Amino acid sequence: MFDIGFAELLAIAVVGLLVIGPEQLPGTVRTIMLWLGRLRSSFSEVRRDIEREIGAEDIRRQLHNESVMRELEKTRNEINSIADDTRQTIEDSKASIEADVKAGTQSKDD
Repeated sequence: MFDIGFAELLAIAVVGLLVIGPEQLPGTVRTIMLWLGRLRSSFSEVRRDIEREIGAEDIRRQLHNESVMRELEKTRNEINSIADDTRQTIEDSKASIEADVKAGTQSKDD
């Protein structure tokens, strides 16, 4: 986390010993460690909350994508149905026209 080596820790300890005094140094160190522990647990909790929220966002996005895909599939099926109906109508019209043309040429031959 921090790039603190042994020499820096030793310097901090000496300064702490001179400033705070030998009687109050153990209590001060305990208090500092308590606050650091609380700070670390708070950061861990925030990180877990963020990860959980990101996971929930992914799930929401996936559900949205699935609903969009269902709608696209439904639309594709409707378009295919309309295309099949149109194709059948065209084929029926073509057969009817061919029958009319054939009937017209047969009546001319008579």
